[in-house]
Amino acid sequence: MTDGNHHSGGDGEGHEHVPSRQRRRFPGISSRAYEHPADRSALVALRRLSGFDTVFKALSGLLPERSLRLLFLSDSVRVSDAQFAHLNTMLRDACYILDLEKVPPMYVNQDPNPNAMCIGLDEPIIVVTTALVELLDEEEMRAVIGHEVGHALSGHSVYRTILLFLTNLALKVAWIPLGNVAIMAIVTALREWFRKSELSADRAGLLVGQDIKASMRGLMKLAGGNHLHEMNVDAFLEQAEEYEAGGDLRDSVLKILNMLPRTHPFATVRAAELKKWAESRDFQRIMDGHYPRREEDKDASVSDSFRQSASAYADDVRNSKDPLMKLVSDIAGGAGDLGGKLRGKFTGQGGQDSGRPSDEK
Repeated sequence: MTDGNHHSGGDGEGHEHVPSRQRRRFPGISSRAYEHPADRSALVALRRLSGFDTVFKALSGLLPERSLRLLFLSDSVRVSDAQFAHLNTMLRDACYILDLEKVPPMYVNQDPNPNAMCIGLDEPIIVVTTALVELLDEEEMRAVIGHEVGHALSGHSVYRTILLFLTNLALKVAWIPLGNVAIMAIVTALREWFRKSELSADRAGLLVGQDIKASMRGLMKLAGGNHLHEMNVDAFLEQAEEYEAGGDLRDSVLKILNMLPRTHPFATVRAAELKKWAESRDFQRIMDGHYPRREEDKDASVSDSFRQSASAYADDVRNSKDPLMKLVSDIAGGAGDLGGKLRGKFTGQGGQDSGRPSDEK
């Protein structure tokens, strides 16, 4: 259980700090403990590249980070003991549980859309919107703040800031022939990583809140608003299963097209992924105190991480109920009559005879 060690906040004030209820704490935990395999392999590879940090810092001068910080400082409310004190307590709790020594500055920004983000190159800052604060109860909000602290611990804020900058840049150069094509290629790749990073941060939020029901409620509210009495977690998760398994190959293609412009996975998918992880042995091992430490990060193997990522993807394809993924699995398994399978999947008649003459004598 959590202890009463002194914990120093980002403002330099040292004080005894214990979460508002007894929660397990994870001293020295590495972000590798909760990161999605695809997210983790990309980050481990980037961190191990010789000279990557130096080159990246040189490029950071092109990004308007200082103006972003000044914007939030001047036009948002900074969370502290004097302003949004309950959010400040949750933020310190989250940093204490995940053992993040420097508490990131957090701001509340007036916005009718419920949202939260962690951005910044040199140091992360967390921003939550007023709509999100008004939508969620205390335990749901705790999971969200833990989610953002997880982004900070993983170093996601750097890449998220780049994505934000490039997305804005793409809009400005859209009129230049081919100018937008190159930028959007990078943006598309970053968005794919971004979506995986959200799954990682959802796991961090669960480690902080340690209440799977609150995490589920929060995701349901993001999808359906503040009408919990009208919603049901089991029915919500059934939507995710129906979304994954429903339709034919045409629907699979439409799912991909719908996902490409998004930075976040769909809420039902996030809920299903988080529930699966909460029931896994990996999660239980972390809760029992068995997890990788930050001091071991320098020895993390890129090849092992890629193998884990590849294995996770293979399992996803093998176990997926999506028509496209099932087709890929069938092809990989040596299933014959590819043309017939494709025709059947696209016409929604995958289980019917393809119309070819029988070879039987």
